Amino acid sequence: MAGAKRAVPVLGRRAPAPVVAHSAPLVLPVCAAPVRDGTVVIRGERVLQVGSREELLSSFPVTREIRWPGLIVAGLVDACSAPAPPGPGVTTRTTVLTGPADLTSLPGVSYVEVSSASEQEWEDHDRDALITALREVDRPCPVGIAAGTRDPQVLEDVAVLARTFGLRLLAGLDRHSPMALDEAGVLGPHCHVACARPLDPGERKLLRLRRSVIALCPPGQTRAADVLALLEEGNRLALGTRDPAGGGPGDLLGLAAVVRERARELGLRVRGLDRRLVEAATLGGARALGLDAGPGRIGSLGPGSRADFAVFDARGRYPYSALMGRPPCLGTVTGGTVTGTVTGGTLT
Repeated sequence: MAGAKRAVPVLGRRAPAPVVAHSAPLVLPVCAAPVRDGTVVIRGERVLQVGSREELLSSFPVTREIRWPGLIVAGLVDACSAPAPPGPGVTTRTTVLTGPADLTSLPGVSYVEVSSASEQEWEDHDRDALITALREVDRPCPVGIAAGTRDPQVLEDVAVLARTFGLRLLAGLDRHSPMALDEAGVLGPHCHVACARPLDPGERKLLRLRRSVIALCPPGQTRAADVLALLEEGNRLALGTRDPAGGGPGDLLGLAAVVRERARELGLRVRGLDRRLVEAATLGGARALGLDAGPGRIGSLGPGSRADFAVFDARGRYPYSALMGRPPCLGTVTGGTVTGTVTGGTLT
């Protein structure tokens, strides 16, 4: 009779993270239809499944359930924010840093600004300083380059560096026209542009052809007719709260609501406007950062996505419209951890 093998415990193996369910009367995954009496089931930093509360609680070994009032929606993504605390419901943001020394000072996705006044200044110091910082940085989130220089030669070199290091680019249309950015090789799917001004049809078409996301920033996003033209023509849109004049962060959904209000005042009608504005504040921002697909994606909720979402005190038959009513944010969950205001969330 063969001797029985003894099970040997595996040392150093971590126990799996507990399965937690976040439930609400309404869950808005953004990438799928809204779910009434829904639940987001998470383990650690990732979403396991989104769906009916009754079905998922019976299908997963949930160890804890957090019941929220109102509406759970994928975390908002601020595609161009000031270096200050994020606005309500924001779980990811783009922060423009003034220099490589500040690269590790803020959480989230950071872009180091290149503002060299001349090619000489760039070649003498700024270029090497940037490359050194990019090589030495150790961050869990992506790092990119914000092309703030007005020198065309420096701009071209920045575009080359971004491609060499596989970095994303951010450019402001208050400093450069889309044509100038395209000539320098900046535009492309790896680049998003901050826009606070109207764009003519040719500019909109160029950005659309290059598949660069347009992050609408104040005060430009209040011009409803321009925003609606971008939506109707198929441009990729995100929202940002950074004011080129130096204003701080604001309410991302509030900015979307301003567009909606202006459109109504002008008598303009766009099919699914509320939904498309919420998508710009979530999935559009994720697309701008290149984080909208694959495991750990943000801007939407589904199996494998990062467990980033916000809870708003919003109710009603039409969830996208309810979010346009500027409801208060009850709390945020970032990477599976409850952060921000949690009043109204009850553990069961």
